[in-house]
Amino acid sequence: MTPPHPAPATGPGTERPAPASRLARAVVRRLVVRSRVRQGWSRVRASFWPVLQASLAAGVAYGIGLYVLGHEMPFFAAIAAWVCLGFSFERELRKIAEVAVGVAVGVGMGDLVVHLIGAGWWQLVTVMFVSALLGRFIDRGAVLASQAGTQAIVVAGLPILSGGPFGRWADALVGGLVALAVAVLTPGDPRRALRTAGATATNALADTLRMVATALREADPEGLQAALVRGRAAEPALQDWMESAHHASDQARVSVNRRHRDEIVRLEKQAVLVERAMRSVRVLARRAAATVGHVDLEHLEPVADLVDRYAVGVGELAAAVSRGTDLGAARAALEAVAHDADPHVLGAGAWEVQALVMLVRSPVVDTLEATGATGQEARAALTEL
Repeated sequence: MTPPHPAPATGPGTERPAPASRLARAVVRRLVVRSRVRQGWSRVRASFWPVLQASLAAGVAYGIGLYVLGHEMPFFAAIAAWVCLGFSFERELRKIAEVAVGVAVGVGMGDLVVHLIGAGWWQLVTVMFVSALLGRFIDRGAVLASQAGTQAIVVAGLPILSGGPFGRWADALVGGLVALAVAVLTPGDPRRALRTAGATATNALADTLRMVATALREADPEGLQAALVRGRAAEPALQDWMESAHHASDQARVSVNRRHRDEIVRLEKQAVLVERAMRSVRVLARRAAATVGHVDLEHLEPVADLVDRYAVGVGELAAAVSRGTDLGAARAALEAVAHDADPHVLGAGAWEVQALVMLVRSPVVDTLEATGATGQEARAALTEL
């Protein structure tokens, strides 16, 4: 009679290995956290100088109200300058003027109403109503009316410290004028922020591709799931890039940055194409996760090498976007990948692998267009089926 197997030890001194699913979740969490940190740091770098500029402008406006106008606490001057300039170099003179006028209207109406009829809930309603309607009368922009109503609320709810009936209005006017002067004298170059955002988003695509290549080489479905999560985590960075590029392109039609319009338009197009490529790569990762368990490693190795080379080409694209330099090296690398993405060669004998190669071809075309190739040129770089 066979003796029973001894039960596994479960005492306090023993360690039970963590389940694979728990480890996978931990890896995914780390990837998401690292992605968020990188994106946050990118936003900090892009906003550092405009935030410093707006802070200094607020201090200058406060100083003018304090030392030139003689007001005891001219904080509305600082508020107006900060609200007008914000924390981005994407500053349109019209919008800054809208905010400045809105702040001045709201503060002025608030001051007037408080001096005439006092403060209270119905006075607050009155000053909001009148300020917003006056803002709508002055200009069609919603920003002006919104700021007029907001500042009227603040003024009606605060005591008058100094400066007479229109002291706070004068402070707000000073802050708006300082903000306009800063915007006129130091026009921002939106390309810097767009290049930073573009490099972050494009590098996210390259990172996702590298993870897909590694997981394919190891036939690791969990690694492919992690790559899929990495691709999804990059969505905010891609959206930021697209929105910023679209805004900068609109501004370049009428602003002093018209001389940079060609590069700004190119960055806008690149943002759309890289986002489209990322969506295709996520499809590739999902399909590969369902395939690797049914295909021999020897068939997956060539596809992994192709995706690795694709990641290198996308990395070249990210570097060129970041520096604003020639895209020739990235285009040459991606054209070579497009030429070699031949399912008859890489997937011979395994239709599942051929399907993966077909999925690689679409994002390669998108990123080739991002290097400046026309749609026809990008498709011509592919080996005919």
